[in-house]
Amino acid sequence: MSENRRWSLGSVAVILGLLGLYIASLAGHGILYWTGLIVFLAAVFAIFTLVRAAFDEAEGKAQAPLHLVPLTMLAVAVGSVLFHFLSPWWWPPIASNWGYIDQTIIITFWITGVAFTAIVVFMAYCLYRFGHQEDRRAAYEPESRKLEFWLTAGTAVGVIAMLAPGLIVWGQFITVPEEAAEIEIVGQQWQWSYRYPGEDGRLGRSDTRLVSNDNPLGIDPNDPNGADDVVVQNLDLRLPVDRPLKVTFRSLDVLHNFYVPEFRAKMDMIPGTVTYIWVEPTRTGTFEILCAELCGVGHAYMRGRVEVMEEARYQAWLQRQPTFAALASGYSRVTTLTSPEGADAPARSSDR
Repeated sequence: MSENRRWSLGSVAVILGLLGLYIASLAGHGILYWTGLIVFLAAVFAIFTLVRAAFDEAEGKAQAPLHLVPLTMLAVAVGSVLFHFLSPWWWPPIASNWGYIDQTIIITFWITGVAFTAIVVFMAYCLYRFGHQEDRRAAYEPESRKLEFWLTAGTAVGVIAMLAPGLIVWGQFITVPEEAAEIEIVGQQWQWSYRYPGEDGRLGRSDTRLVSNDNPLGIDPNDPNGADDVVVQNLDLRLPVDRPLKVTFRSLDVLHNFYVPEFRAKMDMIPGTVTYIWVEPTRTGTFEILCAELCGVGHAYMRGRVEVMEEARYQAWLQRQPTFAALASGYSRVTTLTSPEGADAPARSSDR
């Protein structure tokens, strides 16, 4: 295949690839999205096939076919930048106070994006400008202290610029406001359970050794602070809007990870350990809860919903929920009704 034909085919592939990427970004979903994505991937495959064919045919005399390699690298750099700005895969609208996390990620994108583009463009320039020629010899320069200094300094500045915002946000992330209310989220294969403090505003002690059918969250029955705790199982998590919350996490079996994309906050749930985050929901609505840690065959189905509501509505809902003391009493009544002495009086769901 002639050099001109390779250039023509390579240019067409680049144009089609960018066009497919643009179509996919506009569509976002559906048949047009998949069509554009397939065209983009086919164009990338075609470009690399042309490059490989050029090297195979050159057999060591790659000065002319090498021109296609810089073009391919430039196309990768331009396509990567366009994909970043046009990609339909982006964050959902934020619904918490953690906009700082978005800003930190964007700073990282800019720094790594500039470095990636600069390196790829520089490599493309070197391949084009200093490609093999029969009458030219490469200059031998084993070291350059000036170049090493500037590369080291530039790398250090880039790393510091990426780490510093993250350390600042992490400090905010683990510093819980004094006025924050506390709730607890418990993960187990494959469901979520929640515990809210009662009128005393404090959660009672818990221990996984106390977990049983009558006490699924392992709340200490001898701790008076736990008697009025509100226990919610297999239902939606409900939170008040515009109020800081300290969220503690426990796992009853394996590793889990509680994640709400709109909150920009997630945390591992480690057996035998209590972890925490704090978050302040900033808008009402219903959002999906995901488990972001592979936890077994039912991992994909370990989902839930969190509903953020106004304070008055939240308090009204909370008042209607059963406390641990009420549930424990119900369990005791069920046990009594189903014991041999009360076998003729079967327990009903209304008894609980």
